[in-house]
Amino acid sequence: MLRRALRLGLGPGLLGRGLGTHREGSTLDWHGKVSEIKKTIQSILPGGAWSPLCDTSHLPPEHSDVVIVGGGVLGLSVAYWLKRLEKRQGAIRVLVVERDHTYSQASTVLSVGGIRQQFSLPENIQLSLFSVEFLRNINEYLAVVDDPPLDLQFNPSGYLFLASEEGATIMENNVKVQRQEGAKVCLMSPEQLQKRFPWISTEGVALASYGLENEGWFDPWCLLQGLRRKVQSMGVLFCHGEVTRFVSSSNHMETAIGEEVTLRRIHEVHVKMDHSQEYQPVECAIVVNAAGAWSGRIAELAGIGKGPSGTLQGTKLPVEPRKRYVYLWHCPQGPGLEAPLVADPSGAYFRREGLGNNYLGGCSPAEEEEPDPGNLEVDHDFFQEKVWPHLARRVPAFETLKVRRAWAGYYDYNTFDQNGVVGPHPLVVNMYFATGFSGHGLQQAPAVGRAVAEVMLEGQFQTINLSPFLFSRFYLGEKAQEHCII
Repeated sequence: MLRRALRLGLGPGLLGRGLGTHREGSTLDWHGKVSEIKKTIQSILPGGAWSPLCDTSHLPPEHSDVVIVGGGVLGLSVAYWLKRLEKRQGAIRVLVVERDHTYSQASTVLSVGGIRQQFSLPENIQLSLFSVEFLRNINEYLAVVDDPPLDLQFNPSGYLFLASEEGATIMENNVKVQRQEGAKVCLMSPEQLQKRFPWISTEGVALASYGLENEGWFDPWCLLQGLRRKVQSMGVLFCHGEVTRFVSSSNHMETAIGEEVTLRRIHEVHVKMDHSQEYQPVECAIVVNAAGAWSGRIAELAGIGKGPSGTLQGTKLPVEPRKRYVYLWHCPQGPGLEAPLVADPSGAYFRREGLGNNYLGGCSPAEEEEPDPGNLEVDHDFFQEKVWPHLARRVPAFETLKVRRAWAGYYDYNTFDQNGVVGPHPLVVNMYFATGFSGHGLQQAPAVGRAVAEVMLEGQFQTINLSPFLFSRFYLGEKAQEHCII
């Protein structure tokens, strides 16, 4: 019965039903309560006019309809679409909590900024098609009065995937799905590949797929700042702090077949302020877990996964931080301006960076060689031993490249099927997810934000059906496996 219910999908949206902030069954009249407190203080202090006892301007509000944990592009996109789709301006109060206010370790700004439609799952193709339309018309969505227009510096040079003999059939099947979903992708033989890109060695290549439209790369920092600027103009509040605790209530229920489940509802989020032991409790109706690589920790704070093994109660959010290196190198004789982002069968990839024969790229390590995610130190030996040999084999000019700098960033890696987690938790009924995209969250953020907002407001996905990405698949064992991960 429980499994059947989980497969049936979503119910009415919490915000769409007009749900306010509840605690033990009663709606809190915050404006009235604050007014009473002010009057009480005014009556006992000299001078008549009320003035605050201490400066609390750095604290988040005591109440917000929605608290979004994570201020990267996914969290900001959810905030944007909530405000854009709200029935009445100012109807939904939204707070975004971000612990890294400099974004120095944010996955968004440390990524290579790529966007593509060359995925194996229809849902991922649809997400990227929606997002590229958003990015190409960015100022129609994110323009702010009296502020300069955004320039994402979108470079539509495409993605070029190379397949060995072993992977050729899979590539053909993927391209068939991509074309069915409306992506413009062509297949090339080794001879066609050599003619189109003479700087590539076709050794070991049986087939290639090349994105003809709407693929390339853009400036992630510009998108992040554009979203942040826009949502602030729409009334979204920001807080620099870390979520350390949830206060929730529970309700024990029994299914028709006698299986006991515990439903939980979060009433309060505790936010620890930056560089301080001070924290602020925030009453809320909904929590959005968009904490990226750290979303597994946030889920644990809400009690997710803390139950008997094999039960829905004991099913964890399988998202963890995975460290990935990006290297930037110079090569005077390297590929020219027509070079796409190239993904080699070995897992190595590269793209051009700017106009000065600079390139950036890397390679995901083997599962048994995953680096320690406890820091963002770069392993330069990894480039020499695992990346450069593949690059030089594919592009002979790269034999003489010189690495100029390197950095590391985090994937919010879904260990179950390397795909996003979107929508509500089945037991913690007012926690929603926008995480786990394993490296393609940046490019799909505009579409994912809309999908999450739709579920919260209307109770179902409307623009793109992302039911295969619901949390319940982890308990049901139903993978939404994405095979095109770079």
